[in-house]
Amino acid sequence: MDIEAVARNQLYRGTYAPSRSPALTRITAHRMLEFARPHRFSLLGFLVTSVASALLAVANPVLAGRVVNDIVGRTAPATVVSLAAVIGLVAIADAGLGIIIRWLSARIGEGLIFDLRTAVFDHVQQMPVAFFTRTRTGALVSRLNSDVIGAQRAFATTLSGVVTNLVTLLLTLAVMVRLSWQVTVVALILLPLFMLPARRTGVRAAVMSREANQLNADMSTQMTERFSAPGATLVKLFGRPNLESDAFALRAARVRDIGVRTTMLQTTFMTALTLVSALAVALVYGLGGWYALRGQLDAGAVVSLSLLLTRLYAPLTALAGARVDIMSALVSFERVFEILDLKPLIAQAPDAVEVPPGPVTVELDDVRFGYPAADKVSLASLEDVATLDTRGGDEVLHGISLRAAPGRMIALVGSSGAGKSTIAQLVSRLYDVDSGAVRLNGVDVRRLTTRSLQDTVGLVTQDGHLFHETIRANLQLARPEATEPDLWDALRRARLSDLIESLPDGLDTVVGERGYRLSGGERQRLTIARLLLKQPRVVVLDEATAALDATSEAAVQEALTEALTGRTALVIAHRLATIRNADEILVVEAGRIVEHGSHTQLLAAGGRYAELYTTQFADDPEPAVA
Repeated sequence: MDIEAVARNQLYRGTYAPSRSPALTRITAHRMLEFARPHRFSLLGFLVTSVASALLAVANPVLAGRVVNDIVGRTAPATVVSLAAVIGLVAIADAGLGIIIRWLSARIGEGLIFDLRTAVFDHVQQMPVAFFTRTRTGALVSRLNSDVIGAQRAFATTLSGVVTNLVTLLLTLAVMVRLSWQVTVVALILLPLFMLPARRTGVRAAVMSREANQLNADMSTQMTERFSAPGATLVKLFGRPNLESDAFALRAARVRDIGVRTTMLQTTFMTALTLVSALAVALVYGLGGWYALRGQLDAGAVVSLSLLLTRLYAPLTALAGARVDIMSALVSFERVFEILDLKPLIAQAPDAVEVPPGPVTVELDDVRFGYPAADKVSLASLEDVATLDTRGGDEVLHGISLRAAPGRMIALVGSSGAGKSTIAQLVSRLYDVDSGAVRLNGVDVRRLTTRSLQDTVGLVTQDGHLFHETIRANLQLARPEATEPDLWDALRRARLSDLIESLPDGLDTVVGERGYRLSGGERQRLTIARLLLKQPRVVVLDEATAALDATSEAAVQEALTEALTGRTALVIAHRLATIRNADEILVVEAGRIVEHGSHTQLLAAGGRYAELYTTQFADDPEPAVA
């Protein structure tokens, strides 16, 4: 298969089958109005000024007709001049109202963008870790950007046109009927030509809008992943830049084609409506002129009717086009509401309490747990799949019980996939147990406040993740109010102060995405410094030295000794030499604790721990203890 075929297959898998018409329901519209509720006073002012602008729009044709009648009837010049002055004042007032309407519209629209973005961002922050392990980052970013902006157009642009044009339409019809109901009826004969294509055009535009949003999300995902340091390295190592370029180009080309089709659909629709409007004006001039020549209608009324007709069909054209805009905006609202409708699996109890003061005991009591299925934590559109994987929920921990007394270090060892990291995540309450309980000082973590739990438990993982910010910002993530001496003290205790002092920008050095400007050992020591700054009473280390060489491991172990002193600790380790001095070692296999005891006791028992130890140190019977 050539590169283009591979890229095309990548583009059209799963989610790119032809889309069906989106279910745009009244519930979506109702929820959209709920988001607009905080802006109701601005909306009220907007509606009032829109009505006033519509009144002025209808006044001009009527005044123009009176001017024509006065000229034909040879009225006093002063009267004509006065009417001309009034027309000028109406134009000035209309311009002023237009500026006010635009300001209010922008205020409402930008306020809605703020509300939607903060709501989505805050909601996503509450989602479980499983959500982020399944979701494409670019798809989430797309919801916060293009979809939110698309949603706000319903208020910032479309609402302005709908209100103004609707009022203008009703007033125009009333005045036209008053001038000549016969001419008005004839002018409205062509009205069905406005209404019939509007519905079909709106549905087609909504379908194309949904597909374009999905493709933009996919491009955002590809850029987010490939432009990161590890992603770019992976592409270069496997020599597939052409494949990536072709896959991106196919998506971009599809967006381009949809953009052209959407533009032509709207242009054709609006051109056809404009043509119908022009034909209607011709009818008015013909029928109105005939009535005027027979003395049944004056010349000014004919002029007023023709000008009013432009005020009639222009709003009708805009309202017909507004349907397209509303359908597209509702699609964006639906995509935003998809995110907001995902229920967080972890929530603070209404009667939550603080972690009791003093040294902390960590206890797991008959804990059973299975990772949630995809349909509980994710969306198909965020995963780039046609349907979510319904598998999951299988139990991975089977009745785990352990107790770490204050100041003691409990080590967890065992095969990969045995459930050690899962235990660490349950203690930190990244997930909730299915049955049993995780307790801190006798209180179930599900009854603790989120803040006190985060302040009490500190977790250091294997990857040592850092943000693309300064060293100072990465440290202050643990304690924003930390002073300069506090930061340097944490770095000194993490054995990193000399390195930071040698950097030209010191604490203001930017570490790069994921901290890739630092070595693995330096990144890990910086995360330990962050832990020391946080000063948790419980420390959980999840393979904190597994990916380091011997030299870096020794430096990190020094820092960890400082971090663990006087704290309750759960240490997950692959290298058994690092936990020989643990107060108790638990051997975890297949989600169960199969052995426990000290290093010496477990070796003497000749069980699974002795097997792991013998296998790991077959060539080094007397490993050095860090």
